[in-house]
Order: sequence, then C-alpha cells, then structure tokens
Amino acid sequence: MADETTSAAIEAVWHLESTRLIAALVRMVRDVGLAEDVAQDAIVAAMAAWPETGIPDNPGAWLMTTAKRRAIDTLRARARSDHTAARLARELTETVDDNPDAGADHIEDDVLRLMFICCHPALTPEAQTTLTLRLVAGLSAREIARAYLTSEATVAQRISRAKRTLTEAGAALEEPGGRERAERLSTVLGVVYLLFNEGYSATEGGDWMRPALCDEAVRLGRVLMVLVPDEPEVHGLSALMELQSSRLSARADPDGVPILLDAQDRGRWDSGHISRGLGALARADRLTAAAGAERGPYVLQAAIAAEHARSASVDSTDWDHITELYAQLGRRTGSPVAELNRAVALGRARGPEAGLALLDQLEGVPALRGYHLLPSVRGDLLEQLGHSEEAAAHFERAAGMTSNERERALLSGRARAARRDATGEEVATPPGRAGRRTPA
Repeated sequence: MADETTSAAIEAVWHLESTRLIAALVRMVRDVGLAEDVAQDAIVAAMAAWPETGIPDNPGAWLMTTAKRRAIDTLRARARSDHTAARLARELTETVDDNPDAGADHIEDDVLRLMFICCHPALTPEAQTTLTLRLVAGLSAREIARAYLTSEATVAQRISRAKRTLTEAGAALEEPGGRERAERLSTVLGVVYLLFNEGYSATEGGDWMRPALCDEAVRLGRVLMVLVPDEPEVHGLSALMELQSSRLSARADPDGVPILLDAQDRGRWDSGHISRGLGALARADRLTAAAGAERGPYVLQAAIAAEHARSASVDSTDWDHITELYAQLGRRTGSPVAELNRAVALGRARGPEAGLALLDQLEGVPALRGYHLLPSVRGDLLEQLGHSEEAAAHFERAAGMTSNERERALLSGRARAARRDATGEEVATPPGRAGRRTPA
C-alpha cells in the first residue's frame, strides 16, 4: 500500500511540475528535445529514489536539480565538438553548485516562452498545436490523438518531427517580440483553448472533467492578458474560460456523475469566475469597438457564455440572442460545430422542429463524421418531440462514438430511459436527465 501511495504521489508531482520543469530547462539547455529527455530522466530517478527516501519537501526543486545534472552530463559529452554545449554545461554546473534549487524563479515567463517556441513558424499549424499540447499541457499522445481524431502513431511522429524541425531550423529559443509574436499569438490562443476544452470535457477516461487542465488554461489566459493587453481576442478567450469555469463544480455530482445544464444548481456557479469573465468580456468589447472591428470568435463565444451566466434559469435564458450569436460565430469561422450548437439554441428558442431542420443540413458534413454530439443533439430534439424510440437509437449511436466513460454512461442511460418511455413504463430519471436537456 505504501508503494502504491508513493507512486500516486510521484504521479501527482509529475503532473504538477512537468510543464514548469521542461519550460525552465528549455531556457537553460536551448534544446527542446534534450529538455524533455532530461525531465523524463529526472522523474525516472524519482520513481527509483523516493519510495526509499520519501518525497522531498520541495519535489520540484529535486526534479530540477536531477534534470540539470543529467543535462550537464549530456552537454559535456557533446562539448568536444560543440563549443555552445561546453558553455551551457559550465553555466548549468555553476547553478547546481551555487544554488541547487535555482531554476524555478521565472515560471510564468518560462511556460509562455515555451508556448511561443512550440508555435515557431518553421512548424506546420498541426505540429505547433500538437507539440504545445504535449510539452505545455502534458497531454499524452493518446489524448492528443482523440482531440485530432487521428492515431497515436501519427501524433508521436508529429511530435518527433516537430522537435527535429526546431533543431534543424536553428530556431531561436526565446519568446518572440513585435510582429513575430503577433503572428504566433493566434496559434498560442488556439492551444490554450484546446487545453481548456480537454479539461472541460475530457476526451477519454473515467472522469468527465479534468479541472486541473482548466485551471492551467485559465492561468495562462490571465498571463496573456497582461502580456498582450490590447488584443480583444486575448481578453475574449480569458472571458470565455473564466465564465465556463464558473460551472465546473456544478457539472458533476460528488460521485463524478455528469449533471446537464437544466439540472445544475446555479447557486453553485462560482461568482468570482463570473465577475472576472464579464469584466474581461467588457474589456474585449471596448477594444473591439475602439478598433472599429467585429467581434472575433473567442469574444463571440464569451458573449454566449455570458448569456448563460446572467440568466437565473434555463427557461429565462435569451435563446434568441444565443442563436444569433452562434450564427455570427458560424459566419465568422465556417465551423460546423458552431452550427451544431446553433441547432441546440434554435430548438430552445423556436422549438425542436426548427433545431432538427438545421441538423438535417449538417448531416454528411465531413468534419462532423464521427462526432458523437451530432447524434446526441438529434436524440435530444427527437425526445422533446416525444419520438422516444427514435431518440434512443441516436443516444445509443452517440454512446458508441465517445471514449469518455462518464459521457458514455450518461448517453446509454438516456437511451435506456427513452426506450422505456416509448413503452409507457414509469422509470427513474437517470443522472443528468431533467426536463428538456441541454449540454452543460
């Protein structure tokens, strides 16, 4: 039992420290691949040592010192033919000798620098996002593969090629400035957005949510607002994440069972997140107006989240306005997912028949093929019309398309309940099912 407890504690430390560790090491060793390798070596050393010695008071500093020593050994081996490696080895040796705990002083700068490095223009957009999700978010290849609807092997190859490309390009491992930073910013925002989404609705596993990922994305969003204060989309993304985070504690019961929007206790929505989100949205709108521009995609999504946050209940929500905001988002991005969400809002605003009519237009869209929320939304709208048997079939199809165990159980429960409704039997309301259902 002690070994299991120690292993769990080591895993928790790694999840907490890995991004900061790798980010700081990149600054020191000037090599993304080497930084990740020696960080992995450090955690392997911890797994060997800590069960015997106990977890140190400052595990992050222990990992940093161990990783530095591994890096010094590697750089010294390279020093015969590489003067830069020799210099870096000397510098690292001095930091270890003078202050073994040094290297964790610039956490926010290091993590953001790493994000901009991962978004280097020498990389393809897919490689930029994949590398950042791996190094900054700490997602596994499997989790990234689910997000991209591709294979783990493809993701692993993409990560390997990305690191090799950075080395071959001689990419400057610094946070870019001026115009170059602006060019990379949209990719950075996209990565933070994906990180938050993975935390808000996990693609796989036994938990519906991974709040730690949401917290990290929110933190990065707040830092970006300070570093890029005049960009509306930065404030829009931060507003969106703050507003969505306000619901986290209400989206599942104490056992982790999902609770959909209709059944959530809005008294549990976090007022601090809502206040910060509305403030960031107001700032984004002021910047947008000052620039004489239209709202960007993140600002539009934040405006939708704000409508929910301001409403006392599902029924009192301004669904017509939300429908229009999704229409604007769809026009701005061309995203079929925005149209899918518009179908949900349209069903609320004008009845399920209107939502189904829009869904009919989305059938066969390649980007939605294999996307479990398409049959889930259709099942919900059909159930509202009383077509329980047909709704059950769509819920079952959706359940078979998701890799998240909680979501699969929720959808399967809805399918069983719909089939029982079709026979006229009295059944208990399954978890997350109350009245007309709306995704959380």
